[in-house]
Amino acid sequence: MTVKNPDREAVRHGKITEEPLRSAPKIPSWALKLGMAITGLIFGGFVLVHMVGNLKIFMPMHGDAYAIDEYGEFLRTMGEPIFPRESILWIFRIVLLAALIIHIYGAVTLHSRSRQSRGKFRRTNLLGGLDSFSTRTMLVTGIVLLLFIIFHILDLTLGVAPAASDVFEHGAVHANMIASFSRWPVAIFYILSMVILFLHLSHGIWLAVSDLGITGKRTRSILLAVAYLVPALVMLGNIIMPLSIAAGWVS
Repeated sequence: MTVKNPDREAVRHGKITEEPLRSAPKIPSWALKLGMAITGLIFGGFVLVHMVGNLKIFMPMHGDAYAIDEYGEFLRTMGEPIFPRESILWIFRIVLLAALIIHIYGAVTLHSRSRQSRGKFRRTNLLGGLDSFSTRTMLVTGIVLLLFIIFHILDLTLGVAPAASDVFEHGAVHANMIASFSRWPVAIFYILSMVILFLHLSHGIWLAVSDLGITGKRTRSILLAVAYLVPALVMLGNIIMPLSIAAGWVS
């Protein structure tokens, strides 16, 4: 290995250099990992609550309104009359958007630093199996999920064609879900995205456990089970909805 050092006397005495190999980054890697761990757990909690709320698509009508439409109206009117309509909902949206930006920035930056540190040498000695596959594909599954989030917002929040159906109506949650998931290509895309979400979220929760410094053997065993149980519930709950609608079981 060739060492570039202007101090020949230091080299002669075995003291190569005191200069750092690279300048210190503005944001240390530990801070990026911590940010990704916290924002990842925020997303994990959000998708779980979001899935539970959307399961109201299977509940019967309350009078003249569908249960899921009443749930959507509740989200828009939280905090009234103290807070303006949709203000609490927008606070949640802003928090999620900020968390998404932090998560993406951390992922891209850490991936870039990892590639720079390894150079031409790739990661080896992974154990194999599902965990190894999830580890190798975290960036890829993250990109797919980002595309899914964009499509989902255009489809069921903003009603922008061609992502949304032609009969999209703001506030009509039940009708919009029926119209959207009645399109088999859209339903299949949602189902496949939920499988990818399971892979990304399960491995991400387990990484967050390590990055947050949780070392207790019993605690880690419990959290390992949670890391697979919660994403599995989210995956199954979010798959049964588009599948049931596409198959005509819910209308």
